[in-house]
Amino acid sequence: MKLYDTTMAPNARRVRMFLAEKDINVDCIDIDLQKGDNLTAEFRAKNPFAKVPVLELDDGTIISESVAICRYFEETQPEPVLLGTTALEKANIEMWQRRAEFGFLLPTGMSFQHCSGFFKDRMTPNQAWGEDCKKSAYGYLKLLNQHLSNSTYLAGDHFSIADITMLTTLDFGRVIDIRLNDKHEHVQRWYDLVSQRPSAKA
Repeated sequence: MKLYDTTMAPNARRVRMFLAEKDINVDCIDIDLQKGDNLTAEFRAKNPFAKVPVLELDDGTIISESVAICRYFEETQPEPVLLGTTALEKANIEMWQRRAEFGFLLPTGMSFQHCSGFFKDRMTPNQAWGEDCKKSAYGYLKLLNQHLSNSTYLAGDHFSIADITMLTTLDFGRVIDIRLNDKHEHVQRWYDLVSQRPSAKA
């Protein structure tokens, strides 16, 4: 079993953190995005969308998309539970996972692509769009701060994949100066809590 990932990408890191929570060891193969390792014919044969992470099972089966990979490992090794047990828990975690993805991961990623110049050799950055995305990310932080004023974790009393998505994105956001400030005291409390988990080092 092999995991094709890259150290800096939040999507790849959230799979590594998920695996660390479950104490699952997988051989990782680093894909250098800046050099274009993900654009080669060999890699595109594994994932035509040229994105990381990609999980290759021992029989050659390929699973891409970070949450799909996490789902595979949740089903093959249920403990500790990170995607919920009951119907309500699963729905609640999925809700906050999606909110973290669409409300924070997506605009943070778009801001990085359009403001950092990292991919300027393969796309036409739109600085104004990138700045708008950064504003959207801060808008989500405002809403999340309100939510975390009476919730220990994103989806309630237990750590879940939603927290992994949020933490890895928040750490990545520093690259483009998306940071917590004194208006985010409840997010800061949550961040201090989850960043102390051993898996946060993944």
